[in-house]
Amino acid sequence: MDDLKATIDSSEQIFYEGKPDKKCYIYESIFNPLLPMAILWGLLDFIALGAMTKTVISENLQATYFLFILPVMLFHLMPVWIYLGGVLLTVRKYKKTNYIITNRAIYVTSGTFTFSINSKPFAELSHINLHRGFFDQIFNVGDITATTNQNSNGVSSSITIRSVSNYLQIYNLVKKLQTDIYADTMYPNDMRPKENHGYNTKYMG
Repeated sequence: MDDLKATIDSSEQIFYEGKPDKKCYIYESIFNPLLPMAILWGLLDFIALGAMTKTVISENLQATYFLFILPVMLFHLMPVWIYLGGVLLTVRKYKKTNYIITNRAIYVTSGTFTFSINSKPFAELSHINLHRGFFDQIFNVGDITATTNQNSNGVSSSITIRSVSNYLQIYNLVKKLQTDIYADTMYPNDMRPKENHGYNTKYMG
């Protein structure tokens, strides 16, 4: 959080700072879409490995087993290792995930072995959505996603504040900031002075 705050301009006013709900974040990392495939893949591979092990023992092929069969099977289990690695690194990813909302933009940090900051100015945002998945409803949290307009190539981008407990307050805050600032930017008045009277907002500068 300190690194994120250090990147924010001193003239910006912080309205919210926080992190995802830890329990929901961990549960969503464990029960992600890769879990069914990892279970099925691992089950089939271990069945095949068990059958090969019996053949090796009966035909005395231990050298072939350790030099060829076992390494190949361990490599073939790569989807399982990827899933387990993601779960084991969940706490590390959680520690690097922080959210800040200012009077100008939304900031989100992320990373596992790296550290990155993603920001979206309110002047670029056009849609604000609230989503509550299965685990969000269990832990009484929600996700707020802010999306930009499509560019000349028909591509839009988004930024998400995930698994926060006060999701309704944050959703209303982001929606109000986006509406006021986006409207002032798109429909300026008074030739954009320091105090814009075009949309009657309280956000100066």
